[in-house]
Amino acid sequence: MQEGHVTVEAVEESCVLVGVITSDISEETAQEHLDELEFLAETAGAITIEKFTQKLPYPNPRTHVGTGKLEEIKLYIKATDVELVIFDDELSPSQLRNIERELQCKVLDRTILILDIFARRARTFHAKTQVELAQLQYMLPRLTRMWTHLERQKGGIGLRGPGESQIETDRRIIQQRISLMKERLKEIDKQMTVQRSNRGQLVRVALVGYTNVGKSTLMNLLSKSDVFAENKLFATLDTTVRKVVIDNMPMLLTDTVGFIRKLPQQLMESFKSTLDEVREADLLVHVLDISHPSYEDHFQVVNETLNEIDKTEKPTILVFNKIDAYQAPELEEGEEDHSSLEYLKRTWMSKMNKTKCVFISAQNKDNVEELKAVLYEQVKEIFRVRYPYNNFLY
Repeated sequence: MQEGHVTVEAVEESCVLVGVITSDISEETAQEHLDELEFLAETAGAITIEKFTQKLPYPNPRTHVGTGKLEEIKLYIKATDVELVIFDDELSPSQLRNIERELQCKVLDRTILILDIFARRARTFHAKTQVELAQLQYMLPRLTRMWTHLERQKGGIGLRGPGESQIETDRRIIQQRISLMKERLKEIDKQMTVQRSNRGQLVRVALVGYTNVGKSTLMNLLSKSDVFAENKLFATLDTTVRKVVIDNMPMLLTDTVGFIRKLPQQLMESFKSTLDEVREADLLVHVLDISHPSYEDHFQVVNETLNEIDKTEKPTILVFNKIDAYQAPELEEGEEDHSSLEYLKRTWMSKMNKTKCVFISAQNKDNVEELKAVLYEQVKEIFRVRYPYNNFLY
């Protein structure tokens, strides 16, 4: 058991989801966000039984949704005995307090749900420390709300992590705990920096992408390793580095944590050493799930997050994964199959951002040899530029 944590037995909960449609978000986009929130809730162990949306010029500063919609949600959860309501946006401490007072049930926002999943998935001391720091930073301004809520706490989603005894003491102890976590992470960051500096002259390749696009499966395929892979969001949190040799070209391949919309800022700060692997990479392999209806949106989210992490442009290979699950539009009689590999190679997708694009199925090992060939050429070019007098590899 990690210091400051208690074991909370997993329970399956039913929940309702709540989202707001503003002038910046279309109704279709809001529904996509709620679908993703449902997948997050499922990953955390909850079953979604209803979704509520409301069109507003901007979220209500007091209760996020309007009083009429809040009353509708209240009547629904009373009629169905639902004890968990999850909002798709981060709620302020006062909003959380006001909504809980009205609904008389457990209320979570997207941020604490993601933090809860990270707490479940963390395996190493490094990942657990990162997650605990992020949780404590989230909880600190909400401490008063957490105190009153713990009086009737039953465990479950959103309440895993820093132990109840830590929250029940006082703000000073929470702040001390945050300071301790930061010091621990500084030490780990130093160790990670030394490890990266000891990796020699090998070209560093980082797998990046939205969560659940198949990065770990691809990592296993290329490195012949056994990184944990599962059809769940954030299946792996710990950065994994493997030496890979394609033909005669050695390289270091890194599997990084997946990105997601509205990634909590606390996690961005806590996972600094993990994100340093992206900053220090020589080549990025951006993996997309072509079978997902929102893959273009995911592409944009990952690019924006990468730009926050590192302003410098890096050579990138764009990998469209899961072509085996891709559902092409219905065809007219005599039309070419739009899901075929030959057709995909001629589409606009193959020319996105003028990067090298490859279409594969990591699960079925389809077209992986082409990816290896592109990866080989890209790494060879980086090595040639970096070490112009060391031509034994080319």
